Amino acid sequence: MARKDSEHQKRSMSLLFRGRSIFKPLNTGWIDEHVACVREWIANIFFYTKNGTTIMIDAGYNYARLQEKMGWLDLDPASVRQIFLTHQDTDHVGALETDSEQLFRGATIYVSEEENRYLTGEVRRRVMHGLYKLPPVRTDNPKILLRDGEVVRIGDIKVECLLVPGHTWGHMVYLVDDAYLFTGDTIWFGTDGGYSFLSTLAEDNKLAVRSLQKLEARLRKKGVSPAIITGHTGWTDDMDFAFRHRDELCMPFKKRYTDPDAPYDGYDETDDTEQHARSARLGKVATR
Repeated sequence: MARKDSEHQKRSMSLLFRGRSIFKPLNTGWIDEHVACVREWIANIFFYTKNGTTIMIDAGYNYARLQEKMGWLDLDPASVRQIFLTHQDTDHVGALETDSEQLFRGATIYVSEEENRYLTGEVRRRVMHGLYKLPPVRTDNPKILLRDGEVVRIGDIKVECLLVPGHTWGHMVYLVDDAYLFTGDTIWFGTDGGYSFLSTLAEDNKLAVRSLQKLEARLRKKGVSPAIITGHTGWTDDMDFAFRHRDELCMPFKKRYTDPDAPYDGYDETDDTEQHARSARLGKVATR
């Protein structure tokens, strides 16, 4: 993948999903004192800070305004030394591509063993029910490969790595300090609860649904109730809401899955401003 591919996706996805009321990205800002968010068109990337250490979850598009928006949050790209990737899609890994601005050239990537097969070129990413292959991603950052259930400690930060294949073959979510679950493209929030992510973008929809069900079971067995933070549709601290439709897919072209409060075109960033980023916390997803 390259900068031109991110720009192409911006144009094509904007045309495809404009008016569908599907994507509801958070604007740039802070969820609370630990979790910051940057908006890149329809996608969100996140930063978790604790006791002077900051880790990054996902790396967004190959996006020209990332350093600017991190500045709104008083975050320095050079301070980020560990980046946890949920998966390698264009909108989650772009800032690490070889033709990016290389803001994180000194950072180590953490990614699941299975997902790394996309990065090595062993497998190609397919969307639209397998009909379309995405360009491969190229990155020179050093990598640490993760296994399901592995626990990584970065300073005082605990990261538990949970494999949830389906959207991609090696998609992983991260439970941080047992208090925050960064889900990437595992869950899509509608107004009436969470569903398995968009059906048109999964490698295997049936597997994605099973993974979502297994994820809920694992969290409940652990006795945790984290803030659940998605890559495109905001966050909630209501577990019942997040997993309400654990056995269903979001069908992006059917009206029942749309949200009337979602922007007409998620690629229009007019309302994502520094003033807003500095003045207000990012609220939970609205429910009806």
